[in-house]
Amino acid sequence: MNAVATKIFSLAVALLVSLSVLPAQETSGDFVQFSGRVVKEDNGQPVAFPYVNVYVKNSSRGVSSDLSGFFSLVAKKGETVVFSFVGYQTAEYTVPTDIEGNWYTLIQTMTEDTVYLPQTVIYPWPSRDFFEIEFLAMQPDQELQNAAERNLSPEVLAAIEQRTLADGDEATDLLLRRQAKSYYYEGQLRPQQIFDAMAWKEFIQAWKRGDFKKKKD
Repeated sequence: MNAVATKIFSLAVALLVSLSVLPAQETSGDFVQFSGRVVKEDNGQPVAFPYVNVYVKNSSRGVSSDLSGFFSLVAKKGETVVFSFVGYQTAEYTVPTDIEGNWYTLIQTMTEDTVYLPQTVIYPWPSRDFFEIEFLAMQPDQELQNAAERNLSPEVLAAIEQRTLADGDEATDLLLRRQAKSYYYEGQLRPQQIFDAMAWKEFIQAWKRGDFKKKKD
């Protein structure tokens, strides 16, 4: 009895396995490995960075292309694959249903999506003639004129220059100059100022002007 029960159980398991495998075998042929490259339409170069979004429409399946524009994903025959990229027109491609085999390749081109806005110039006057009339008739307030003169005085500009920090370009240029100057005397002693003819010239001129006598007083 145990042997008969074991045989029946084995046959039931085999039947269930065959039924579960059969639909998979029937539907596996509907899927393909969909691969290819995404390139620019004008020069054929890959659309590399940032990466192109490649996904199956109305699904959660998708990938991103790599630096060479290559992509690869599993898609079903008849499904629509979408190629999306900022600055380019979104492209769609429907996987053919008459593909033989489980592989399909595609070179997808993408067109730049450039939007040109018309130039708009806003003037406070209807025409240039009105601007000239208003400009010649303009009487600036004396207080504002005095404030502008104070702000543009050499003393104020010099104070602003002292307080203004160097920007990135200036700081980098100064650093590179210092490094180049240090490399110039690499492996040797720096020349002493006592042998600098220009330094002697400045010293003699200062001595003739009496600069040192003033400092002593």
